[in-house]
Amino acid sequence: MELVSCDTFVVLADKTESGEIIFGKNSDRPCGEIQEVVHYPSQSHQKDAKLKCTYIEIDQVEKTHAVILSKPEWMWGAEMGANEHGVVIGNEAVWNRLSNGSEDLIPRLLGMDLLRLGLERGATAREALDTITLLLDTYGQGGQCSNIISDFSYHNSFLIADQKEAWVLETAEKLWVAELVTTGVRNISNCMSITTNITLCHPDLKPRAKKNGWWDGETDFNWCQVIGVTAGDLTDPGSRFSCGRKLLETGASQNKFDVSSMMSVLRDEPSGINRPSGNFPTAGSQVSIL
Repeated sequence: MELVSCDTFVVLADKTESGEIIFGKNSDRPCGEIQEVVHYPSQSHQKDAKLKCTYIEIDQVEKTHAVILSKPEWMWGAEMGANEHGVVIGNEAVWNRLSNGSEDLIPRLLGMDLLRLGLERGATAREALDTITLLLDTYGQGGQCSNIISDFSYHNSFLIADQKEAWVLETAEKLWVAELVTTGVRNISNCMSITTNITLCHPDLKPRAKKNGWWDGETDFNWCQVIGVTAGDLTDPGSRFSCGRKLLETGASQNKFDVSSMMSVLRDEPSGINRPSGNFPTAGSQVSIL
């Protein structure tokens, strides 16, 4: 499968010149799609209010946080953004053993809807993660992910950060795992990247994996191996995931990583992280200091 999506990065405080966390993402989208930057203020809602996302209606919460989003204009959700509490999120398209072309096109919550919901409802990175996983379990993920390319759908991974920490959240259908990151650097691309360093996971993940013969129940549980990496190769030095990780590690090697360093990563064309043209060009970028 051609890797046709984005890259998201975070450098933790121990590796930056200012002692702050630096987040960055490039959003690569179908050529011709409009991506807009919008602000929505915090709002209070009636107790029984409903919310129409891109395709489905869900229960609204009583208060939502102010957000700045970079989003395709046709959908409710967003590719990346930040909220008033300093929480930032970027998402990636991923494929796995549970990916199913027809099933994944059934209208549910898009990954981009989940991203916006995490920002609107989470005052910390952990709260945003809990929001996304709860909604994923309640409503599921799915639906057409483009208004230009037909039959285009995928599951999602997320990089969520605040002023204290970062979380990598990777999903397959309603299953998920999360990795807490408090030091160093981390990036995600169009591949599962969590292996055995699992901080949190869906309560049904391991029982289901053992029942279905994906895991023997005795060896270390390796998410990448269990769920099946069908797009992206973590060991390929030429992959965008590997190139992005190397760019972060090189830039942070002297603990002097700064905003210009992140912008340099996002501008890197040889790796494919920056795509100035083609069918899936880079449509928007975000750099945030937390």
